[in-house]
Amino acid sequence: MSSNSVAETVASLMPRAKAELTELVAFRSVADFDQFPRSESEAAANWIAAALRVEGFQDVALLDTPDGTQSVYGFLPGPAGAKTVLLYAHYDVQPPLDEAGWDTPPFELTERDGRWYGRGTADCKGGFIMHLLALRALKADGGVPVNVKMIVEGSEEQGTGGLERYAEQHPELLVADTIVIGDAGNFRVGLPTVTSTLRGMTMMRVTIDTLAGNLHSGQFGGAAPDALGALIRVLDSLRAEDGSTTVDGLTDGEPWDGLGYDEEEFRRDAKVLDGVELIGSGTVADRIWARPAVTVLGIDCPPVVGATPSVQASARALISLRVPPGRDAAEATKLLQSHLETHTPWGARVRTEQIGQGQPFSADTTSPAYAAMAEAMAVAYPGQEMQYAGQGGSIPLCNTLAALYPRAEILLIGLSEPEAQIHAVNESVSPEELERLSVAEALFLRTYAAS
Repeated sequence: MSSNSVAETVASLMPRAKAELTELVAFRSVADFDQFPRSESEAAANWIAAALRVEGFQDVALLDTPDGTQSVYGFLPGPAGAKTVLLYAHYDVQPPLDEAGWDTPPFELTERDGRWYGRGTADCKGGFIMHLLALRALKADGGVPVNVKMIVEGSEEQGTGGLERYAEQHPELLVADTIVIGDAGNFRVGLPTVTSTLRGMTMMRVTIDTLAGNLHSGQFGGAAPDALGALIRVLDSLRAEDGSTTVDGLTDGEPWDGLGYDEEEFRRDAKVLDGVELIGSGTVADRIWARPAVTVLGIDCPPVVGATPSVQASARALISLRVPPGRDAAEATKLLQSHLETHTPWGARVRTEQIGQGQPFSADTTSPAYAAMAEAMAVAYPGQEMQYAGQGGSIPLCNTLAALYPRAEILLIGLSEPEAQIHAVNESVSPEELERLSVAEALFLRTYAAS
């Protein structure tokens, strides 16, 4: 079997991949069942299970995880004595946000300007299709040389930990020599990249109460404590003047020493408006990969339209804190909770509730699997060497798997390069990246099997 035949096979399978991704994107599989029907996620899970059965996977099962969602598992046996590789993706997606802000319907795959648009195309339904393409290419050219376990999660975006808890309760299920997480992305289109670090994450809801009920701002304003004003003061305390995150007691991680990130490139990738400054200090890579970062995800308060002249009795916010490698997410959660309580002014009543949490992750890039991936990517991306980058996002499952299987090597690749705009409106995937990464994964499995 040659690398050329693998590439030719993947290229021939791309129309089928587009058709399948179109079907998968059509499921509104957001694992927030207060907003989206549970039936949509269940239908997506069943679609994936059926796809695995068609590919010859055995023991295909819908796993009912403790958070009330389903993950899909299957096992594809390889040659006797072969190594075992676990392939991971997730089929749940972020909400589409403002559907009116999409240029095309979010749950309808649409080709435009050489990219495929739709929620989940890159994050991470496309990752599952990538795994299928790699396996199909190998099957067409001599067979899959390793045992393959496939796990496709149903609630990764919610951070509710269903699959992590399930894996802890059934540790034998996902045992593997190497784990390929298909939920990361290249640093830039055409630049092969493995993600070597992930920030952890904690999400917290904070509620501030000051009054038994809203009051007329003319009659009581100026003396009656305003809960919304108190919340604004608390949220402002989480940032220094330059925008750096300031949670009392939480320190930065180690400086980033891998691939650099030019400020002007970052401004273009993030679509920062002209004249608006970046926040924080130090290198961009330090700020997004190696330091804590707080984000106010939402505030419950009266909208401007329809607001009345009232002093607000209650207000709440949802806060995300990204935790750098080398720091403990549980400790960071305690520090954030303490900070919110300490900085609440005027003796206002404050309540905090942890919503989700995941530990940061650092990979061992000196392992044989990384050498095999570097060799495979050099072939799939002619003239390019594999790069190591961090990722500011979190994949809590990585640390669970690392703790359960300390000898397993964990690699993170995927389709979520900057142009993909994951979690935003107009998410898209580059079909060229899908094709090349599928080739890379197929060649990796072959090379790793022989190592």
